[in-house]
Formats: sequence, C-alpha cells, structure tokens
Amino acid sequence: MMVNGESRNRRLFGTDGIRGTANVHPMTVDTAMCLGKAVAYVFQRKNGRHRRILIGKDTRISCYMFENAMAAGICSMGVDVLLVGPMPTPAIAFLTAGMRAEAGVVISASHNPFYDNGIKLFSCDGFKLPDEIEMRIEGLMSANSYEQPTGRDIGKAFRIEDAPGRYIVFLKNTFPRHLTLDGLRIVLDCANGATYRVAPTVFEELGAEVIRTGVEPNGLNINDGCGCLFPQHLRELVLSHQAHLGIAFDGDGDRVIFVDEKGNILNGDHVLAICAHYLKGVGRLKSNTVVATVMSNMGLEVALNAIGCRLLRTQVGDRYVVEAMRQGEYSLGGEQSGHLIFFDYNTTGDGILAALQLLAVMQERGMPLSELAGVLTVFPQILQNVRIKERVEVSAISGLKELERNLTKDLNGRGRILIRASGTEPLIRIMVEGEDDNKIKMIAAALCEHVERNCS
Repeated sequence: MMVNGESRNRRLFGTDGIRGTANVHPMTVDTAMCLGKAVAYVFQRKNGRHRRILIGKDTRISCYMFENAMAAGICSMGVDVLLVGPMPTPAIAFLTAGMRAEAGVVISASHNPFYDNGIKLFSCDGFKLPDEIEMRIEGLMSANSYEQPTGRDIGKAFRIEDAPGRYIVFLKNTFPRHLTLDGLRIVLDCANGATYRVAPTVFEELGAEVIRTGVEPNGLNINDGCGCLFPQHLRELVLSHQAHLGIAFDGDGDRVIFVDEKGNILNGDHVLAICAHYLKGVGRLKSNTVVATVMSNMGLEVALNAIGCRLLRTQVGDRYVVEAMRQGEYSLGGEQSGHLIFFDYNTTGDGILAALQLLAVMQERGMPLSELAGVLTVFPQILQNVRIKERVEVSAISGLKELERNLTKDLNGRGRILIRASGTEPLIRIMVEGEDDNKIKMIAAALCEHVERNCS
C-alpha cells in the first residue's frame, strides 16, 4: 500500500531542508542569516519572554560560518540561541523538545561530502517542520522586511555544555534495563561526523568492547570513504577483529547500516524485518504495521506478510514515513537507506537508537545477527544514479514514462521499476527489482542510457 503524493514545489526547501555546495547559492552566509531572521520571526518573543531556538551542527568546516550566521540572524530578531555544537540530528530533535525550545536547527548535509552543507528545522515537539511552515519561512525570506528590536530586546546566545550528556542518558534509557552489552565486541564507524563523541560512549557504558573508526573529524573528512555509504572498511574490521557486528552511521547520525559477524552488509530493510518480528511476538508492534518507502525491497513485504503484518509504503524521504506513522499511530518505520524510526522513543530517524534496539533483540534472543537477518530474503535489486546537468522532474524527460511502462511488462508482475528525481542533488535515481538478476540489469541499463541521452 502506498500513501502520500508528491510534495509541493518549493524554491529553497527540498525534501530535507535546504542543501547545496557551501558558499554557493542557496547555501551562503547571507541565506543563513536571512533564514535565521525568518525562523525567529515565526517563533518571536511573546509575553515579555525571549523565545529560544536551539542550533546543532555536524563536523564539516563550513558549519562554523553557518552557525554564526544563523545565530546572528536569530538574535537580531530578539530570540535567544542555544548552541550545542556537533551533535547528531536526532539529538537536536530530542533536545529541542526536552529543553522547551521553540524550534531546532541542524546545520548538516547528512551523507554528502564535506564541501556541501545544509540546514533543516525542527518544531518545538521535535518533528520536522510541515510544508506550510517552511513555505511561510521562504516567503518571509523573500520579503526580508522586519521590525527589528533594539536595546535589551536583542537576543543572546548561550552554549549548552551538558547537551551530549543529556542525549547519552536518553539513549541508554531506551535500552532494556535488564540487559547489558557485556561480552559483545562492536566495530563502530562514526563517519568522522556528528556521532563521533556520543556513540562510542553509549555502547561502552552499556558494557560493549568498542573498536572505533571514523572518530577523528578535521572538518574535511566527514563521510570520506567511511560511514554508512562506504561499509567495506567496516566489513574488513569486523572480520579482522572477529567482532560480533559492525555499526556505521552517516555524517549527521540519522542513518545507520550494519555488518554481521560473517561480513554481510545489512541495510534498513533487514533491521525493519528483524525488529518487526520481535515486536510482533511481544505484542508491541502497533496495528501490526511497518511504514517504509517505495524503495524498500519486495522481500520485506513478503517477510511481513508471512507473520500477519503489513507494509505501508510512502514516497521517498523519512519525513513522509514519519507523517504516515503519526497519522496511523504506528510504532516502527524507516527507509532502506538506514533512516529508522522507533516512535516509542524519538520523533525522527536515529542511528544510535536504532542500533540499540537491534542489539536488544540480539541479546533477548541470544542469537547472532546473521541468524536474525535470515527472516528477510532479499529480491535482486539494482540502484543507479544518473547525474544530469540540472534538476528536472521525471515526467519532463521525453519518452521515459513510455519506456518504463514497456520494460515493466517484461517483469511479469514479479518486480518493480521506480524512477525519481533526487530531492537534494541533480540526479535521476533508478531502481529495478525482480527475481531475474540478468533481466533487471538489462532494464536498468536501458533506463540509464535513455536518461543520459535525453538529459546530457
């Protein structure tokens, strides 16, 4: 089942905030300051009390200038700023709600290279801002005409030194108290990103032996051959250290992938299948439903149906998964890419939290990860990215829809084709899935060649 349609076209905000090359429009200091003013205006001071907006960031070098620009814009509008430094995106969601801030700001380009950056926003309840609020903010940025306070009404900025500790305590409290990680050897790849401080501490304090990699950020090495986009190094470390598993995050810590003790790489679909089986068995899977996107493998649907559960699909983007989960009051959802949402604990994808929930299943069941992963039989799937000159809607590519319809017939109802434009980069993403590996390779090649020919 599929829910949600296409999002409305917006000038600055994409599927996950504003993103682009740092110091190139739209990711400029001017944009950040203007955005800070607009966000502050929406959440401006009332009843004589200064409102507060929390700002966190990842480890890329350009975060310094954007953090300062955002803070300046916010303070100039009479709103105070709470600075927490490098922290995972889900930590900002948690802290925004927990510290009663009016909004939260994350300065990060997630899994992108260091030269990119982005800004995404959370509301006071820890959820990403709805489309209508983002569109209102864009409108205010275009007008850029505000009555600015003076004197004592100008905002101030405060650095929150205990923010990491607050988040670490929260994460540990999501792990069952009767369990520990004693005896587990875990390889942890923090992508030289926002999890580099908190993640090792969490797993070590719960009893695990942690072998660290990707924990030496220098502003330029975030996601550079490490983290969840580059799991081969993690796989090698798991095997060489004879670890029980490996865990890799992306640059801002909202995504996670795993390597089992045999060196198999496991994505979000595996985690959803494992955790759904466990939660269904203990009566904690609400409405016996898992929410995922159109990118999730057909094997996940088969695995869930086998235990009397259903898969509810949304368009790509963890915000749409969260929307569907809120509407249906479901407890488990996520993306194949590793955004995993455990709604009993947090409002957004949280890599560390998801890893803890998977480890809890391992400890409760007393089973190695490779054995637990056997609940999912993956259908062959090919994912191809075609880089184009400029962003374009799929429907605007001449002849592509007709070619897709004809090639879908070749799958005889035992496969899928999904073509979509990236929400953050000039890419056309092509996914082909089916039982015959050779057939889906030929179909994917034909689609890629068509896009390249018509978009070069």
